[in-house]
Amino acid sequence: MTISVGDKLPEATFMTMTDKGPAPLPSSELFGGKTVVLFALPGAFTPTCSAKHVPSYLANAEALKAKGVDTIACLSVNDAFVMGAWGKDQGVGDKIVMLADGSADFTKKLGLDLDLSGFGMGLRSKRYALIAKDGKVEALSVEPNPSALDVSSAEAVLKQL
Repeated sequence: MTISVGDKLPEATFMTMTDKGPAPLPSSELFGGKTVVLFALPGAFTPTCSAKHVPSYLANAEALKAKGVDTIACLSVNDAFVMGAWGKDQGVGDKIVMLADGSADFTKKLGLDLDLSGFGMGLRSKRYALIAKDGKVEALSVEPNPSALDVSSAEAVLKQL
């Protein structure tokens, strides 16, 4: 079952890359008491993700913050090393928190997992964006096609805030 608007986000622990190496980030710490825009995508360094999805959030980071967003986070079913390297490659700095959901635990709990084994990519995340306030889903937009970027871009999220 897929998570819905009004649902509380499940407990999970993400991994993030720090100067000292990978570090855990509990979902309660990420979402608790904050307005968070979480966007997820099938894979780091993939064409749509690198050329369009992350850049849309970088270009609109200030506009999102101006609408009350405390944290912008990018999630992928990759490890912290990949997400850290991709964040550097994309120049996210402190504008976007790069979250590794390496075993897809959070992704599966949301019901937003995507089997791309036929393409040699294994279990991944669907492409989506959600707005959470204090850990509760306020808006959720899932792309029907994983290579499309119609409802989960920063521009689309801005219209929902």
